[in-house]
Amino acid sequence: MIRIREIDHLVLRVRDLDATLRFYCDVLGCTAERRNDVIGLVQLRAGRSMIDLVPVNGKLGREGGEAPGKGGRNLDHLCLRIEPFDEPAIRAHLQRLGISAGATASRFGAEGEGPSIYIEDPEGNVVELKGPPTDQRVDTA
Repeated sequence: MIRIREIDHLVLRVRDLDATLRFYCDVLGCTAERRNDVIGLVQLRAGRSMIDLVPVNGKLGREGGEAPGKGGRNLDHLCLRIEPFDEPAIRAHLQRLGISAGATASRFGAEGEGPSIYIEDPEGNVVELKGPPTDQRVDTA
C-alpha cells in the first residue's frame, strides 16, 4: 500500500519568472533553493515542501505546450499551511504589497476544517493560505 505523508513539491509553468519569484519569495516568504537556468527551473523552499517554477520560454517550459492563461490554467489552486494564522497581520502584509485577498472562510484541508484566505499570484494561480484546524481530523488510515 502507498501512504502519502504530504505534498513534496508542486510545479508551476509561468510566463513571468521575475514577478512570480517576487510573489512567492517577498509575499509568501519562500526561499530560492536551487536554480538551473540551462533547463529553465527554479526550486523554492515552502516549509517542508517545494514549489518549482518553470518559465514557459525555457527548455522544460517549451516541452509543456502553451503558456497558462484564461483559456487553460496550469493549476486550480495550491494550499499553503500558515503558522501562525494571524489574520490581521496576514491581511496587513498583503495590503502593504498590493495583493488582493478574498474573504476568510472555513474550509476543509489535510488537518481538518479551519480558516483560509484565497489570493492570486502574478500568473493568476490561486493560492490558499490555510490556518490550523478548528476541529479534529478523523484519521482514515
